[in-house]
Formats: sequence, structure tokens, C-alpha cells
Amino acid sequence: MSASESLRGETSDRGTWDDVRELPPSAKLVAKVLEYNETMTQQQIADETLLPSRTVRYALNRLDEKNVIDSRFSFSDARKRLYSLDIEA
Repeated sequence: MSASESLRGETSDRGTWDDVRELPPSAKLVAKVLEYNETMTQQQIADETLLPSRTVRYALNRLDEKNVIDSRFSFSDARKRLYSLDIEA
């Protein structure tokens, strides 16, 4: 198996809402906010949820561990990342 095949195998394992249920309340709130908004930056999520930036960062890391979010660099500002929900229906 080549390195590209193993990477494809890892990226195809998307999380489910069952994975989110096991997470802390802050991660659940962030997941719900991302469900209603297509893509958001970390600061936008913090403003929407009224959570501190550090808590949002922790929640995003936990959601990323469960493979339920997708992140990419912003084209308008490369210092920022855009987050979106990536859950199997």
C-alpha cells in the first residue's frame, strides 16, 4: 500500500453524530453552530457561541479528532482557517 492510499483511507473515515454525543458540551455547541453555518473562522465561532477563543480551539480540536469537521486555509486571509461540519448523513 502506498502512502497516498493510506492517506485516502484516513480521510474517508468521516465521523457521525454519535461521535459528537461523546464530546464535551462546548464541542457539541460548536458542531451545532457549524451545522447551521456553512463555513466559519474560529473568531466567528467564538462570537456566535459566546465561548472564549481558547474553549473554541479546544472544541475544534476534539471535533477534528472525531473527524467531524473539515478545515482549510482562508483565501482572503491565509492566517485564518475556515471550518465546516463534515458528518455522514
